[in-house]
Amino acid sequence: MNSYFKRQLAVYVEYHRNHWNGVMHVFGIVFLFLAAILPLSLWPVHAFGVRTTVAPIMALPVLIYWFLLDAALGMAILGAAVILLSTAAVIVTYASVAGVWSISGALIFIGVGFQIIGHRLFERRQPALLDNPSHLLLGPMFVMVKLFIALGFRHDLAVIIERVPQPAPSNASSYAEEHQVEPLPYS
Repeated sequence: MNSYFKRQLAVYVEYHRNHWNGVMHVFGIVFLFLAAILPLSLWPVHAFGVRTTVAPIMALPVLIYWFLLDAALGMAILGAAVILLSTAAVIVTYASVAGVWSISGALIFIGVGFQIIGHRLFERRQPALLDNPSHLLLGPMFVMVKLFIALGFRHDLAVIIERVPQPAPSNASSYAEEHQVEPLPYS
């Protein structure tokens, strides 16, 4: 699935070129993941002789999907998910049911707010998931790719993430030149 992942990432990154939009996505995605698993952490279940909650069981399919897209990134996301699942377990232990739902609601509001601000204010482009809903699942992978690149790993993905749009060849006339229109500034 690695070539599939690289193609999807190349499309996804076009919606996430601005650095500050990326920062907003880091926080927004973490908050939204925690908001999703918090209420699920309220429901205990016994699975395979182990007492757990619905949260890790519901997270398992998407964790497997991320692992199949890219094993190294999937393992890193699994590590982050374990931390977030543990955080949810601690919150559920000390908060009331109403408190858990209130925290989850606040996290959703803040997480979505970060996403909206990132796209509207910094990127000035609609979110990728509006064009392709499956991109909802690429957000965590994108954030992990950025982390791996920042740490000096995954040069193969850095080529995709850090690609700069190439200007038109100098001998090709552009629409703006032909029609005497001011070109839009790059931001």
